[in-house]
Amino acid sequence: MIKNKVGVWGEIFAVRYMRKNGYKILTTNYVSRFGEVDIIAEKGRLVCFVEVKTRTNDPLFRPADAVDEGKQEKIAATSELFLSRLKMQKNVRFDVCEVWLDDEMKLLKLNYIENAF
Repeated sequence: MIKNKVGVWGEIFAVRYMRKNGYKILTTNYVSRFGEVDIIAEKGRLVCFVEVKTRTNDPLFRPADAVDEGKQEKIAATSELFLSRLKMQKNVRFDVCEVWLDDEMKLLKLNYIENAF
């Protein structure tokens, strides 16, 4: 349950950051038969598919390291399905948002990586 709470707070902080930086949030937690995308947003002519990775301590590896090749393939397949269902002709970008929280779910650090893969 704690892990889920951490993830939810990470996504909340990611959405706040994105809105503050000019992104229009299209949807969150989009699920398809291929997988899930945490945030889908639009900025200019781009549709950004964003994976949010949140940690509550300082692990040996960066949160973005958890977005392995298999996860990237699932996000890419889900993005194609999303765009085809909405008949969108837009440029696509895949981003990762790293979020670090303290034990009380307060934001310590956020690192937004454009074109992560």
